[in-house]
Amino acid sequence: MSKVHFLTVGEGDCTIIEHNSGNISIIDICGGNQTISKAEAFLIEAIEKPRGNFAMCKHLTNPIDYLSDLGVKQIFRFILTHPDMDHLDGFNNLITSIPILNFWDSGARKEKPDFEGTRYNEEDWDRYVKVRDGKETGVHVVTPLAGSRFKYANRKEDETTGGDGLYIAAPDHKLIDEANEAQDFNDASYIICYRSAGGKILFPGDAHDGAWSYAISNHLDDIENCTFLLAPHHGRDSEGSFEFLSISKPQLSLLGCAPSEHLAYSAWSNRELIYFTQNQAGNVVLEIANGKIDIYIQNEKLVEKIGGNTSITNSQGYFHLGSLSL
Repeated sequence: MSKVHFLTVGEGDCTIIEHNSGNISIIDICGGNQTISKAEAFLIEAIEKPRGNFAMCKHLTNPIDYLSDLGVKQIFRFILTHPDMDHLDGFNNLITSIPILNFWDSGARKEKPDFEGTRYNEEDWDRYVKVRDGKETGVHVVTPLAGSRFKYANRKEDETTGGDGLYIAAPDHKLIDEANEAQDFNDASYIICYRSAGGKILFPGDAHDGAWSYAISNHLDDIENCTFLLAPHHGRDSEGSFEFLSISKPQLSLLGCAPSEHLAYSAWSNRELIYFTQNQAGNVVLEIANGKIDIYIQNEKLVEKIGGNTSITNSQGYFHLGSLSL
């Protein structure tokens, strides 16, 4: 059984994949510099009054603590969808705490941000550049782009199809070159398709119109009719086209922790697509086997409200929201 973990990290992304091979993939990190203790988190949850939106985005998860609780001793691959700091927040702490064997570098070359007055740490950027430039001992840098086929990601050791089931639908060299020139990296964001036993799961980072247009034209099979979608831009209304939803047609989508007034609810509801939010669910875990995805979430109240089964929990004590199938 493979598992996909979507962590509540504020306005950013962090996804963990436990592959059937035993490999661990991390896609982006945010909240890795959180210092809230488990006791404080429990106290906040205990005194929080129930609300319609459940306010789960106030209960942030530190990804490094989460990985430690899972017993993860080594990360096989870290995939940075694009070099914005809400996808790099805590990278220095992560690689200091848990060895990373492989780092995916798309070739995006963003100029160093100005950290003064921001919530981000300059050490995260500097460590990322060190890793990206091949100067971090023990980390192998790979440079895959759309359509890349290579060992362990989507090829087994004997080079037959399979591996860990990770396929890249965007970007290509042209999108990377254009992003580097314009210093605008949303269209350089990786769109990753995980071909799981329960169907296609999409991780699009902050992919914008150019990235989606390329993926639809060149790698349609990787993105159409997917089972689960992590909404791009954390689910925000990014003032772009949402026609990719008419192609991907996800059975279920997860929208992130952007403020509710900025979330693009109508893009999903107008297409009669089902979605839920990280603010409702908290951490989300997909457990995948035999053509089915079982969905477990942190927030028991949401499961009660929508008719899930609170008597069924996973090994982390999360509650069964429902199932998806091929």
